Amino acid sequence: MQVRTSTLVWSAVGLLAVGTATGLSAPALLQSAGSTMAAAADSNHGATAPEPVAAMTAPNYRAIVARNQAAVVGITTAGPMNTSAPREFGFGNPNDDDNPLLQFFQRGQVPRIPNRMMHAQGSGFLISSDGLVLTNAHVVDGAKEVTVKLSDHREFKAKVLGADRASDIAVLKIDGHDFPSVRLGDSEQLGVGDYVLAIGEPFGLEETATAGIVSAKGRSLPGDGYVPFIQTDAAVNPGNSGGPLFDAGGAVVGINAQIYTNSGGYQGVSFAIPINLAVQIKDQIVKTGKVVHSRLGVEVQTLDQSLAESFKLKSPNGALVAKVVADSAAAEAGLKVGDVILKYNGSPILDAGQLSAKVGVTAPGEKVSLDVWRDGKALSLSATIGNAAQAASTDDEIGAAAPARLGLSLRPLSPEERRQAGVAGGLVVEDAQGRAAEAGIQAGDVVLSADGTPVQSVAQLREMVQKHGKQIALLIQRGDARLFVPVTLG
Repeated sequence: MQVRTSTLVWSAVGLLAVGTATGLSAPALLQSAGSTMAAAADSNHGATAPEPVAAMTAPNYRAIVARNQAAVVGITTAGPMNTSAPREFGFGNPNDDDNPLLQFFQRGQVPRIPNRMMHAQGSGFLISSDGLVLTNAHVVDGAKEVTVKLSDHREFKAKVLGADRASDIAVLKIDGHDFPSVRLGDSEQLGVGDYVLAIGEPFGLEETATAGIVSAKGRSLPGDGYVPFIQTDAAVNPGNSGGPLFDAGGAVVGINAQIYTNSGGYQGVSFAIPINLAVQIKDQIVKTGKVVHSRLGVEVQTLDQSLAESFKLKSPNGALVAKVVADSAAAEAGLKVGDVILKYNGSPILDAGQLSAKVGVTAPGEKVSLDVWRDGKALSLSATIGNAAQAASTDDEIGAAAPARLGLSLRPLSPEERRQAGVAGGLVVEDAQGRAAEAGIQAGDVVLSADGTPVQSVAQLREMVQKHGKQIALLIQRGDARLFVPVTLG
Protein backbone atom coordinates (compact mmCIF):
# COMPACT_ATOMS: atom_id res chain seq x y z
CA MET A 1 0.00 0.00 0.00
CA GLN A 2 3.02 2.28 -0.35
CA VAL A 3 3.19 5.22 -2.73
CA ARG A 4 5.95 5.26 -5.35
CA THR A 5 8.89 7.46 -4.31
CA SER A 6 12.03 8.40 -6.15
CA THR A 7 14.31 11.34 -6.71
CA LEU A 8 12.29 12.16 -9.81
CA VAL A 9 8.53 12.36 -9.53
CA TRP A 10 5.79 11.32 -11.97
CA SER A 11 3.29 14.17 -12.16
CA ALA A 12 0.00 14.72 -13.91
CA VAL A 13 -0.13 18.18 -15.37
CA GLY A 14 -3.23 20.08 -14.25
CA LEU A 15 -3.10 23.56 -12.65
CA LEU A 16 -4.36 25.78 -9.82
CA ALA A 17 -3.83 29.15 -11.58
CA VAL A 18 -5.17 31.49 -14.26
CA GLY A 19 -3.65 33.90 -16.78
CA THR A 20 -3.18 34.79 -20.45
CA ALA A 21 -0.11 34.60 -22.65
CA THR A 22 1.11 32.95 -25.81
CA GLY A 23 4.48 31.38 -26.55
CA LEU A 24 6.15 29.47 -29.35
CA SER A 25 9.44 27.62 -29.62
CA ALA A 26 10.93 25.46 -32.36
CA PRO A 27 13.90 23.07 -32.58
CA ALA A 28 16.90 23.75 -34.79
CA LEU A 29 17.02 22.13 -38.23
CA LEU A 30 18.77 18.79 -38.46
CA GLN A 31 22.03 18.98 -40.35
CA SER A 32 23.44 16.51 -42.85
CA ALA A 33 26.24 14.38 -41.47
CA GLY A 34 27.54 13.01 -44.72
CA SER A 35 31.08 14.39 -44.45
CA THR A 36 31.40 13.27 -40.86
CA MET A 37 30.33 9.73 -41.78
CA ALA A 38 32.85 9.64 -44.62
CA ALA A 39 35.65 10.62 -42.26
CA ALA A 40 34.52 7.98 -39.82
CA ALA A 41 34.66 5.34 -42.56
CA ASP A 42 38.28 6.28 -43.34
CA SER A 43 39.25 6.07 -39.68
CA ASN A 44 37.65 2.63 -39.46
CA HIS A 45 40.07 1.29 -42.09
CA GLY A 46 37.47 0.43 -44.68
CA ALA A 47 34.59 -0.51 -42.36
CA THR A 48 31.22 -0.02 -44.00
CA ALA A 49 29.59 3.22 -42.86
CA PRO A 50 25.83 3.81 -42.85
CA GLU A 51 24.36 5.87 -45.64
CA PRO A 52 24.14 9.61 -44.93
CA VAL A 53 20.82 10.72 -43.47
CA ALA A 54 19.00 13.36 -45.47
CA ALA A 55 18.34 16.56 -43.53
CA MET A 56 14.73 17.15 -42.50
CA THR A 57 12.88 20.40 -43.01
CA ALA A 58 11.18 21.72 -39.89
CA PRO A 59 7.37 21.77 -39.99
CA ASN A 60 5.43 24.96 -40.59
CA TYR A 61 4.62 25.50 -36.93
CA ARG A 62 2.98 28.85 -37.63
CA ALA A 63 0.49 27.19 -39.97
CA ILE A 64 -0.21 24.34 -37.53
CA VAL A 65 -0.97 26.81 -34.73
CA ALA A 66 -3.06 29.06 -36.96
CA ARG A 67 -5.11 26.08 -38.19
CA ASN A 68 -5.69 24.48 -34.81
CA GLN A 69 -5.47 26.92 -31.92
CA ALA A 70 -9.18 27.81 -32.18
CA ALA A 71 -10.02 24.12 -31.49
CA VAL A 72 -7.82 23.96 -28.37
CA VAL A 73 -9.80 24.85 -25.27
CA GLY A 74 -9.19 25.73 -21.67
CA ILE A 75 -11.01 23.66 -19.06
CA THR A 76 -11.89 25.03 -15.64
CA THR A 77 -13.38 22.77 -12.99
CA ALA A 78 -14.84 23.27 -9.56
CA GLY A 79 -15.35 20.56 -6.96
CA PRO A 80 -13.62 18.41 -4.33
CA MET A 81 -11.12 17.00 -6.82
CA ASN A 82 -7.92 14.98 -6.56
CA THR A 83 -6.18 16.59 -9.51
CA SER A 84 -4.32 19.51 -10.89
CA ALA A 85 -1.15 20.45 -9.00
CA PRO A 86 2.22 18.78 -9.63
CA ARG A 87 3.43 16.53 -6.87
CA GLU A 88 5.69 19.12 -5.22
CA PHE A 89 4.49 20.85 -2.06
CA GLY A 90 5.97 22.84 0.81
CA PHE A 91 5.62 20.14 3.45
CA GLY A 92 9.26 19.09 3.84
CA ASN A 93 11.05 16.75 1.52
CA PRO A 94 8.48 15.30 -0.96
CA ASN A 95 10.71 12.26 -1.47
CA ASP A 96 11.09 11.48 2.22
CA ASP A 97 9.46 8.13 2.99
CA ASP A 98 8.93 9.28 6.58
CA ASN A 99 6.91 12.31 5.53
CA PRO A 100 3.34 11.46 6.69
CA LEU A 101 1.81 13.82 4.14
CA LEU A 102 3.60 12.18 1.23
CA GLN A 103 0.99 9.45 1.00
CA PHE A 104 -1.66 12.02 0.09
CA PHE A 105 0.27 13.38 -2.90
CA GLN A 106 0.10 10.93 -5.78
CA ARG A 107 0.28 11.58 -9.48
CA GLY A 108 -0.31 15.29 -9.30
CA GLN A 109 -3.06 15.05 -6.71
CA VAL A 110 -3.71 17.53 -3.95
CA PRO A 111 -4.81 16.47 -0.46
CA ARG A 112 -8.55 16.04 -0.11
CA ILE A 113 -10.26 18.40 2.32
CA PRO A 114 -13.82 17.20 2.91
CA ASN A 115 -16.64 19.60 2.01
CA ARG A 116 -14.31 22.20 0.49
CA MET A 117 -14.74 23.33 -3.12
CA MET A 118 -11.56 23.57 -5.16
CA HIS A 119 -10.85 25.08 -8.55
CA ALA A 120 -8.48 23.66 -11.14
CA GLN A 121 -7.51 24.20 -14.73
CA GLY A 122 -6.37 22.14 -17.69
CA SER A 123 -6.59 21.88 -21.46
CA GLY A 124 -8.59 19.97 -24.05
CA PHE A 125 -9.51 20.06 -27.73
CA LEU A 126 -12.62 19.86 -29.89
CA ILE A 127 -12.82 16.79 -32.11
CA SER A 128 -16.16 17.51 -33.78
CA SER A 129 -18.17 20.53 -34.88
CA ASP A 130 -21.04 19.55 -32.57
CA GLY A 131 -18.99 20.07 -29.39
CA LEU A 132 -17.22 16.83 -28.43
CA VAL A 133 -14.09 17.57 -26.39
CA LEU A 134 -11.24 15.24 -25.42
CA THR A 135 -9.17 15.81 -22.28
CA ASN A 136 -7.56 13.87 -19.42
CA ALA A 137 -9.72 12.10 -16.86
CA HIS A 138 -7.63 13.60 -14.06
CA VAL A 139 -8.55 17.10 -15.25
CA VAL A 140 -12.26 16.56 -14.52
CA ASP A 141 -12.05 13.85 -11.84
CA GLY A 142 -14.65 14.56 -9.16
CA ALA A 143 -15.61 17.95 -10.59
CA LYS A 144 -19.01 19.40 -9.77
CA GLU A 145 -18.84 21.93 -12.59
CA VAL A 146 -16.82 21.90 -15.81
CA THR A 147 -16.45 24.99 -17.97
CA VAL A 148 -14.92 24.98 -21.45
CA LYS A 149 -13.43 28.25 -22.70
CA LEU A 150 -12.74 28.74 -26.41
CA SER A 151 -9.98 30.91 -27.89
CA ASP A 152 -12.58 33.58 -28.77
CA HIS A 153 -13.36 33.78 -25.02
CA ARG A 154 -16.79 32.17 -25.27
CA GLU A 155 -17.50 29.90 -22.30
CA PHE A 156 -19.74 26.83 -22.15
CA LYS A 157 -20.84 24.59 -19.32
CA ALA A 158 -19.73 21.08 -20.26
CA LYS A 159 -21.26 17.70 -19.56
CA VAL A 160 -18.85 14.89 -18.75
CA LEU A 161 -20.03 12.03 -20.95
CA GLY A 162 -17.53 9.69 -19.32
CA ALA A 163 -14.06 9.49 -17.81
CA ASP A 164 -11.79 6.45 -17.74
CA ARG A 165 -9.12 6.49 -15.05
CA ALA A 166 -7.18 3.54 -16.45
CA SER A 167 -6.39 5.35 -19.70
CA ASP A 168 -6.77 8.88 -18.25
CA ILE A 169 -9.21 9.83 -21.02
CA ALA A 170 -12.38 11.89 -20.57
CA VAL A 171 -15.00 12.98 -23.11
CA LEU A 172 -16.94 16.22 -22.64
CA LYS A 173 -19.86 17.71 -24.56
CA ILE A 174 -20.75 21.36 -24.97
CA ASP A 175 -23.97 22.55 -26.58
CA GLY A 176 -23.74 24.26 -29.94
CA HIS A 177 -22.72 23.70 -33.54
CA ASP A 178 -20.13 24.76 -36.10
CA PHE A 179 -17.31 24.59 -33.58
CA PRO A 180 -13.73 24.47 -34.93
CA SER A 181 -12.19 21.02 -34.59
CA VAL A 182 -8.82 19.32 -35.00
CA ARG A 183 -7.85 16.60 -37.45
CA LEU A 184 -7.01 13.28 -35.81
CA GLY A 185 -3.91 11.46 -37.00
CA ASP A 186 -2.44 7.97 -36.61
CA SER A 187 -0.14 7.61 -33.61
CA GLU A 188 1.09 4.25 -34.92
CA GLN A 189 2.81 6.06 -37.77
CA LEU A 190 4.89 8.23 -35.43
CA GLY A 191 8.59 7.47 -35.26
CA VAL A 192 11.27 8.43 -32.77
CA GLY A 193 12.80 11.70 -33.96
CA ASP A 194 9.60 13.00 -35.61
CA TYR A 195 8.68 16.62 -34.94
CA VAL A 196 5.74 17.31 -32.61
CA LEU A 197 4.00 20.42 -31.30
CA ALA A 198 1.88 20.89 -28.18
CA ILE A 199 -0.78 23.54 -27.60
CA GLY A 200 -2.37 24.14 -24.22
CA GLU A 201 -2.62 26.36 -21.17
CA PRO A 202 0.51 25.80 -19.04
CA PHE A 203 0.18 27.81 -15.82
CA GLY A 204 -3.03 29.23 -17.26
CA LEU A 205 -1.22 30.89 -20.19
CA GLU A 206 -3.77 30.54 -22.97
CA GLU A 207 -2.92 29.16 -26.43
CA THR A 208 0.71 28.42 -25.63
CA ALA A 209 2.58 26.40 -28.28
CA THR A 210 5.74 24.39 -27.58
CA ALA A 211 7.64 22.09 -29.93
CA GLY A 212 10.04 19.17 -29.82
CA ILE A 213 10.52 15.66 -31.12
CA VAL A 214 9.29 12.18 -30.27
CA SER A 215 11.86 10.89 -27.78
CA ALA A 216 10.49 7.35 -27.48
CA LYS A 217 7.34 5.31 -28.06
CA GLY A 218 5.53 2.67 -26.04
CA ARG A 219 6.76 3.92 -22.68
CA SER A 220 5.23 2.18 -19.67
CA LEU A 221 5.17 4.43 -16.60
CA PRO A 222 4.93 3.27 -12.97
CA GLY A 223 1.28 2.46 -12.29
CA ASP A 224 0.27 3.16 -15.89
CA GLY A 225 1.14 -0.08 -17.69
CA TYR A 226 -2.13 0.07 -19.62
CA VAL A 227 -1.03 3.10 -21.69
CA PRO A 228 1.88 2.91 -24.21
CA PHE A 229 2.92 6.54 -23.77
CA ILE A 230 4.59 8.72 -26.40
CA GLN A 231 7.62 10.38 -24.81
CA THR A 232 8.57 13.82 -26.13
CA ASP A 233 10.81 16.73 -25.24
CA ALA A 234 8.13 19.29 -26.09
CA ALA A 235 7.76 21.56 -23.05
CA VAL A 236 4.70 20.40 -21.07
CA ASN A 237 3.86 21.98 -17.72
CA PRO A 238 1.00 22.15 -15.19
CA GLY A 239 -2.08 23.20 -17.15
CA ASN A 240 -1.10 21.35 -20.36
CA SER A 241 -3.04 18.29 -19.17
CA GLY A 242 -5.53 17.17 -21.78
CA GLY A 243 -4.12 19.35 -24.55
CA PRO A 244 -3.28 18.02 -28.02
CA LEU A 245 0.08 16.88 -29.37
CA PHE A 246 0.33 17.50 -33.14
CA ASP A 247 2.56 15.82 -35.72
CA ALA A 248 4.43 17.66 -38.47
CA GLY A 249 1.36 17.53 -40.69
CA GLY A 250 -0.88 19.23 -38.12
CA ALA A 251 -2.85 16.13 -37.04
CA VAL A 252 -3.37 15.24 -33.38
CA VAL A 253 -1.33 12.17 -32.44
CA GLY A 254 -1.48 12.36 -28.65
CA ILE A 255 -2.98 13.88 -25.52
CA ASN A 256 -0.44 15.46 -23.16
CA ALA A 257 -0.81 13.86 -19.75
CA GLN A 258 2.29 13.54 -17.55
CA ILE A 259 5.78 14.85 -16.90
CA TYR A 260 8.83 13.39 -15.20
CA THR A 261 10.17 15.99 -12.79
CA ASN A 262 11.97 16.72 -9.53
CA SER A 263 10.86 20.35 -9.51
CA GLY A 264 7.16 20.16 -10.36
CA GLY A 265 7.81 21.64 -13.81
CA TYR A 266 9.17 20.74 -17.22
CA GLN A 267 12.57 19.03 -17.39
CA GLY A 268 12.62 17.73 -20.94
CA VAL A 269 10.67 14.50 -20.40
CA SER A 270 6.95 14.62 -21.18
CA PHE A 271 4.39 11.95 -21.98
CA ALA A 272 1.31 11.84 -24.16
CA ILE A 273 -1.44 9.25 -24.56
CA PRO A 274 -1.53 7.93 -28.16
CA ILE A 275 -4.55 9.27 -30.03
CA ASN A 276 -5.37 5.79 -31.41
CA LEU A 277 -5.96 4.58 -27.85
CA ALA A 278 -7.84 7.76 -26.96
CA VAL A 279 -10.22 7.27 -29.90
CA GLN A 280 -10.94 3.69 -28.82
CA ILE A 281 -11.83 4.94 -25.34
CA LYS A 282 -13.86 7.85 -26.75
CA ASP A 283 -15.90 5.56 -28.99
CA GLN A 284 -16.84 3.35 -26.03
CA ILE A 285 -17.79 6.33 -23.87
CA VAL A 286 -19.92 7.95 -26.58
CA LYS A 287 -21.66 4.67 -27.38
CA THR A 288 -22.22 3.21 -23.91
CA GLY A 289 -21.12 5.80 -21.36
CA LYS A 290 -18.51 3.43 -19.94
CA VAL A 291 -15.27 1.68 -20.88
CA VAL A 292 -14.63 -2.06 -20.87
CA HIS A 293 -11.03 -3.10 -20.24
CA SER A 294 -9.22 -6.28 -21.14
CA ARG A 295 -7.50 -8.80 -18.90
CA LEU A 296 -5.04 -11.58 -19.66
CA GLY A 297 -4.70 -12.72 -16.05
CA VAL A 298 -0.94 -12.78 -15.43
CA GLU A 299 1.55 -10.92 -13.31
CA VAL A 300 4.76 -10.36 -15.25
CA GLN A 301 8.18 -8.88 -14.71
CA THR A 302 10.92 -7.61 -16.99
CA LEU A 303 13.94 -9.82 -17.56
CA ASP A 304 17.51 -8.81 -16.80
CA GLN A 305 20.63 -10.53 -18.12
CA SER A 306 20.89 -12.92 -15.18
CA LEU A 307 17.28 -14.04 -15.51
CA ALA A 308 17.68 -14.43 -19.26
CA GLU A 309 20.67 -16.71 -18.74
CA SER A 310 18.75 -18.71 -16.13
CA PHE A 311 15.95 -19.33 -18.63
CA LYS A 312 18.45 -20.07 -21.44
CA LEU A 313 17.46 -17.02 -23.48
CA LYS A 314 19.97 -15.33 -25.77
CA SER A 315 18.79 -11.82 -24.85
CA PRO A 316 16.89 -10.30 -21.87
CA ASN A 317 13.74 -9.57 -23.88
CA GLY A 318 10.21 -10.65 -23.02
CA ALA A 319 7.78 -10.65 -20.11
CA LEU A 320 8.47 -13.26 -17.44
CA VAL A 321 5.27 -14.75 -15.98
CA ALA A 322 5.40 -14.58 -12.17
CA LYS A 323 1.75 -15.49 -11.51
CA VAL A 324 -1.17 -16.93 -13.47
CA VAL A 325 -4.63 -16.06 -12.14
CA ALA A 326 -6.98 -19.01 -11.84
CA ASP A 327 -9.86 -19.18 -14.36
CA SER A 328 -8.34 -16.34 -16.39
CA ALA A 329 -7.62 -16.11 -20.11
CA ALA A 330 -3.98 -16.93 -19.37
CA ALA A 331 -4.87 -20.04 -17.38
CA GLU A 332 -7.22 -21.28 -20.09
CA ALA A 333 -4.51 -20.69 -22.70
CA GLY A 334 -2.09 -22.87 -20.76
CA LEU A 335 0.39 -20.21 -19.61
CA LYS A 336 2.54 -21.26 -16.65
CA VAL A 337 4.67 -19.52 -14.07
CA GLY A 338 8.19 -19.28 -15.51
CA ASP A 339 7.03 -18.85 -19.10
CA VAL A 340 8.52 -15.91 -20.99
CA ILE A 341 6.13 -14.19 -23.39
CA LEU A 342 8.21 -13.13 -26.39
CA LYS A 343 5.51 -12.01 -28.82
CA TYR A 344 1.89 -10.88 -28.56
CA ASN A 345 -0.10 -11.25 -31.78
CA GLY A 346 3.18 -11.30 -33.68
CA SER A 347 4.56 -8.13 -32.08
CA PRO A 348 7.82 -8.55 -30.11
CA ILE A 349 7.58 -7.99 -26.35
CA LEU A 350 10.73 -6.35 -25.01
CA ASP A 351 9.58 -5.87 -21.41
CA ALA A 352 6.65 -6.35 -19.04
CA GLY A 353 5.24 -2.90 -19.70
CA GLN A 354 4.83 -3.57 -23.40
CA LEU A 355 2.72 -6.63 -22.70
CA SER A 356 0.42 -4.69 -20.36
CA ALA A 357 -0.02 -1.95 -22.95
CA LYS A 358 -0.85 -4.38 -25.75
CA VAL A 359 -3.37 -6.29 -23.65
CA GLY A 360 -4.95 -2.99 -22.65
CA VAL A 361 -5.78 -2.02 -26.23
CA THR A 362 -7.14 -5.47 -27.13
CA ALA A 363 -10.92 -5.84 -27.08
CA PRO A 364 -12.35 -8.36 -24.59
CA GLY A 365 -13.25 -11.56 -26.40
CA GLU A 366 -10.57 -11.12 -29.05
CA LYS A 367 -8.37 -14.13 -29.77
CA VAL A 368 -4.62 -13.47 -29.70
CA SER A 369 -1.48 -15.51 -30.33
CA LEU A 370 1.32 -15.76 -27.76
CA ASP A 371 4.87 -16.79 -28.60
CA VAL A 372 6.26 -18.29 -25.39
CA TRP A 373 9.64 -19.57 -24.20
CA ARG A 374 9.32 -22.54 -21.83
CA ASP A 375 12.02 -24.92 -20.57
CA GLY A 376 14.47 -23.77 -23.20
CA LYS A 377 12.04 -24.25 -26.09
CA ALA A 378 9.70 -22.01 -28.10
CA LEU A 379 5.99 -22.73 -28.35
CA SER A 380 2.84 -20.99 -29.54
CA LEU A 381 -0.33 -20.53 -27.50
CA SER A 382 -3.68 -18.95 -28.20
CA ALA A 383 -5.70 -16.92 -25.68
CA THR A 384 -9.13 -15.33 -25.71
CA ILE A 385 -8.78 -12.04 -23.84
CA GLY A 386 -11.07 -11.65 -20.85
CA ASN A 387 -13.13 -8.78 -19.49
CA ALA A 388 -11.52 -7.03 -16.51
CA ALA A 389 -14.93 -6.09 -15.10
CA GLN A 390 -16.04 -9.72 -14.96
CA ALA A 391 -13.00 -10.55 -12.84
CA ALA A 392 -14.52 -8.53 -10.00
CA SER A 393 -17.84 -10.31 -9.67
CA THR A 394 -18.03 -12.11 -6.34
CA ASP A 395 -19.12 -10.46 -3.12
CA ASP A 396 -16.43 -10.35 -0.44
CA GLU A 397 -13.72 -12.16 -2.36
CA ILE A 398 -13.24 -9.99 -5.42
CA GLY A 399 -15.06 -6.75 -4.86
CA ALA A 400 -18.75 -6.28 -4.31
CA ALA A 401 -20.19 -2.82 -4.73
CA ALA A 402 -21.36 -1.06 -1.58
CA PRO A 403 -24.86 0.44 -1.74
CA ALA A 404 -25.46 3.25 -4.20
CA ARG A 405 -25.93 5.53 -1.19
CA LEU A 406 -22.21 5.27 -0.47
CA GLY A 407 -20.75 4.93 -3.99
CA LEU A 408 -17.83 2.61 -3.20
CA SER A 409 -16.65 -0.68 -4.69
CA LEU A 410 -14.68 -2.58 -2.08
CA ARG A 411 -12.95 -5.84 -1.25
CA PRO A 412 -11.31 -7.14 1.94
CA LEU A 413 -7.56 -6.80 2.36
CA SER A 414 -5.54 -9.91 1.67
CA PRO A 415 -3.30 -11.20 4.49
CA GLU A 416 -0.25 -9.81 2.68
CA GLU A 417 -1.91 -6.42 2.20
CA ARG A 418 -2.86 -6.32 5.87
CA ARG A 419 0.75 -7.03 6.79
CA GLN A 420 2.08 -4.35 4.47
CA ALA A 421 -0.44 -1.77 5.66
CA GLY A 422 0.08 -2.70 9.32
CA VAL A 423 -3.63 -3.14 10.02
CA ALA A 424 -5.75 -5.97 11.39
CA GLY A 425 -8.49 -5.62 8.80
CA GLY A 426 -10.26 -3.26 6.45
CA LEU A 427 -11.63 -2.90 2.93
CA VAL A 428 -9.69 -1.72 -0.13
CA VAL A 429 -11.46 0.88 -2.27
CA GLU A 430 -11.39 -0.37 -5.86
CA ASP A 431 -13.55 2.46 -7.20
CA ALA A 432 -15.08 5.61 -5.71
CA GLN A 433 -18.00 7.45 -7.21
CA GLY A 434 -20.85 9.72 -6.15
CA ARG A 435 -20.90 10.95 -2.56
CA ALA A 436 -17.79 9.02 -1.50
CA ALA A 437 -15.70 10.51 -4.31
CA GLU A 438 -17.04 13.97 -3.53
CA ALA A 439 -15.93 13.53 0.07
CA GLY A 440 -12.38 12.77 -1.04
CA ILE A 441 -12.19 8.97 -1.00
CA GLN A 442 -10.29 7.46 -3.93
CA ALA A 443 -9.22 4.11 -5.33
CA GLY A 444 -6.45 2.52 -3.25
CA ASP A 445 -7.68 3.93 0.07
CA VAL A 446 -8.39 1.47 2.88
CA VAL A 447 -11.61 1.83 4.89
CA LEU A 448 -10.75 0.84 8.46
CA SER A 449 -13.90 1.76 10.38
CA ALA A 450 -17.32 3.36 10.11
CA ASP A 451 -18.39 5.65 12.96
CA GLY A 452 -15.62 4.12 15.06
CA THR A 453 -16.62 0.48 14.44
CA PRO A 454 -13.93 -1.59 12.66
CA VAL A 455 -15.12 -3.03 9.35
CA GLN A 456 -14.08 -6.48 8.17
CA SER A 457 -16.43 -7.24 5.29
CA VAL A 458 -18.47 -5.56 2.58
CA ALA A 459 -21.63 -7.09 3.99
CA GLN A 460 -20.95 -5.55 7.42
CA LEU A 461 -20.41 -2.08 5.94
CA ARG A 462 -23.50 -2.44 3.76
CA GLU A 463 -25.59 -3.19 6.83
CA MET A 464 -24.15 -0.21 8.71
CA VAL A 465 -24.84 2.14 5.80
CA GLN A 466 -28.43 0.95 5.52
CA LYS A 467 -29.01 1.81 9.18
CA HIS A 468 -27.62 5.33 8.86
CA GLY A 469 -29.55 8.45 8.05
CA LYS A 470 -27.73 11.27 6.33
CA GLN A 471 -24.05 10.84 7.10
CA ILE A 472 -21.42 8.28 8.09
CA ALA A 473 -17.82 8.87 9.21
CA LEU A 474 -15.28 6.56 7.56
CA LEU A 475 -11.73 6.17 8.86
CA ILE A 476 -9.50 6.06 5.78
CA GLN A 477 -5.88 4.96 5.56
CA ARG A 478 -3.83 6.20 2.62
CA GLY A 479 -0.29 4.93 2.82
CA ASP A 480 0.80 5.57 6.40
CA ALA A 481 -1.61 8.45 7.02
CA ARG A 482 -5.13 8.18 8.44
CA LEU A 483 -8.06 10.55 8.21
CA PHE A 484 -11.74 10.51 9.19
CA VAL A 485 -13.88 11.45 6.20
CA PRO A 486 -17.58 12.27 6.66
CA VAL A 487 -19.66 10.98 3.74
CA THR A 488 -23.13 12.33 3.08
CA LEU A 489 -25.32 9.43 2.03
CA GLY A 490 -27.41 9.62 -1.14
